Amino acid sequence: MQASDTDFMQQAIALGRRGLGRTAPNPSVGCVLVDADQHVIGTGWTQPGGRPHAETQALAQAGAQAHGATAYVTLEPCAHHGQTAPCAQALVDAGISKVIFANVDPDPRVAGQGAAMLQAADVQVESGLCADQASCLHQGFFTRIGASRPMVTLKIAASANGFMRTPEGEAPWITGPLARHYGHLLRAQHDAIITGAGTLMADNPTLDCRLPGMADRSPVPVVMSHHDRVPQACKLAARDDAARVLFYTQAATQTHNFTYIQRPELKPADVLQDLANRGINSALLECGPTLAQQFLASHLVDAIAYFEAPHEVAISGESDISLMGLDLSGAFVAHHHLILGDDIYQSWQRQPQQEATSCSRA
Repeated sequence: MQASDTDFMQQAIALGRRGLGRTAPNPSVGCVLVDADQHVIGTGWTQPGGRPHAETQALAQAGAQAHGATAYVTLEPCAHHGQTAPCAQALVDAGISKVIFANVDPDPRVAGQGAAMLQAADVQVESGLCADQASCLHQGFFTRIGASRPMVTLKIAASANGFMRTPEGEAPWITGPLARHYGHLLRAQHDAIITGAGTLMADNPTLDCRLPGMADRSPVPVVMSHHDRVPQACKLAARDDAARVLFYTQAATQTHNFTYIQRPELKPADVLQDLANRGINSALLECGPTLAQQFLASHLVDAIAYFEAPHEVAISGESDISLMGLDLSGAFVAHHHLILGDDIYQSWQRQPQQEATSCSRA
């Protein structure tokens, strides 16, 4: 059976997923070049650090075969001169005859100008194919451009009775190994990971990706702490790249080799705006119920990644889930469901009328 335009665009979307968490400040874009005989002659996706762009990668692979071909791109080709030349012009120079892209680029430097540049060179242009699927790739970029903050995914691992911790003296893991591995995959697909002082003191996390072969895909660690309080044997401070840790605090003291950002107040919105200014498109929020509640109450959570274990823990009182005021029946809609060993994973998206939609599927 002959492949369709939709098939090629879905291939481009799959390619774009490879760059998630690695392309900031640029979006993670996928591109497929197809000749007149429906043969794929070039593929590409945005490379680490945001360049080379997907179109550049695909054109380099196709070489002279690109003349007369069709390009399937998940995002409108750029039209501005940054650290690289415009991709729209590169497609024109290569002799591409038709460009089909899924999403319009909201960056004011592009926003239709890429399509206009192509049309001015007599390249056929179509847009909107698989737009909803492609927007999951670009949602962090869209949120940063449109709302001046990264897309935020709140990650929760909880027992059946709603606790995100185990009794003192017991092993700290709520969920099993499969769920934990999936959680590390989510880390790899986000630009930053945010936690609070409470989690830092209680768990002493490293906030990295520990999947085999994926250590270089660890997100930027972000800590929000009113005081420069860290464990005596702080794993974050022991990291080789400790200077990469962004430590937002009200404290004047700076006792570790972190990058400190002192603020008179620690408001989630202010921290997110600063992260956006640093080019961060997406952030995974891994924290306790107090900080999670602050983000939720401010309508700054775009997606929920919820891992639920089948067992209860022997802790009494109000559950952590209740303390954070999480209401999945109102602001969020179920998006994706997985069985991970004995655990259940469910992702939820904020309703479009509440905020920009987002995707938390790995």
